[in-house]
Amino acid sequence: MKSIILVGGKGTRLRPLTYETPKQMLPLVGLPMIECVFESLARHGVTDAVLSLGYLPDRFTETYPSNDIAGVRVTYAVEREPLDTAGAIRFAALEAGVDETFLVVNGDVLTDLNITRLLEFHFDHGGEATIALHPVEDPSRFGVVPTTPDGRVIAFVEKPPAEEAPTNLINAGTYVFEPSVLERIAATGRVSVERATFPTLAEAGVLFAMSDDAYWLDTGTPQAYLQANIDILNGRQKMHLFHDIVDGSWRHPTASVDPTAKLINTVVDRGCVVGANVVLEGTVLLPGAVVQGDCVIQSSIIGPEAIIGRHSRLGATCVVGANVQVAPGSELSGDVRLGGV
Repeated sequence: MKSIILVGGKGTRLRPLTYETPKQMLPLVGLPMIECVFESLARHGVTDAVLSLGYLPDRFTETYPSNDIAGVRVTYAVEREPLDTAGAIRFAALEAGVDETFLVVNGDVLTDLNITRLLEFHFDHGGEATIALHPVEDPSRFGVVPTTPDGRVIAFVEKPPAEEAPTNLINAGTYVFEPSVLERIAATGRVSVERATFPTLAEAGVLFAMSDDAYWLDTGTPQAYLQANIDILNGRQKMHLFHDIVDGSWRHPTASVDPTAKLINTVVDRGCVVGANVVLEGTVLLPGAVVQGDCVIQSSIIGPEAIIGRHSRLGATCVVGANVQVAPGSELSGDVRLGGV
């Protein structure tokens, strides 16, 4: 089974962290997020994948020069210009010579979805495409997918107002496509799978959807990125990639953490330094970050090589970019972003 992984977006909601790093390469408990996606695919028999690249493609190709991620063979399809989601799928499939049933996965979604069951559902229903669905409390930020009792998609409603949403089942970002879907995507220009391809398939009666209550998280915001790390620390996101989690926190072997520091649901990545009497709760320190003594940091992300000065207090949700220096005694909270261009 082959899969196309969409990783071409700029990750604007995670800036300044994504100015120099694609969001799918941001680490989750020390490992690039993309490896979590691939580990899940490998468990369900995916042997080959195409990374559909657009933004900072060299970060992927340089990190995985052997063309192998979590035991899955990888090829790269680099867009010369932005093609949007459907355009990217078509481009990647043609570049890789995909000519049989294939998966499509959003590379910034973490899920325990039973892909094997999704494939069985797809073949049983005989459609051109099948969407995995997930229930959420507020569907207004997503594509909402009402279906008939047998799973045939009635419509694809992109980001409706909450009070107008016909269902709380949303597009979960994992699809099964037949090659015939590629013929429905324009050969040039930007084409959205959510706004163009899915509505066309639904109108033709060849689009199906399967709901699943598996773990699911779109990691595209600072709050969600923090939640992804915390879920892994607490075993909610079940993978075999993570080790040495102690009391709900993880520190890289090269990190230096003062014995008086207190870590709660926190990640301290490689080369980080945590000073005396520091309290870190629900926080991620990216490689090389330094937190000087007597700081309290909650629900925040400290970027690579950033320095947090003594006696500072950072509250939900601060995002400190790479190499930023926060002055001693600073008090920051709310949706604070420091750094970037």
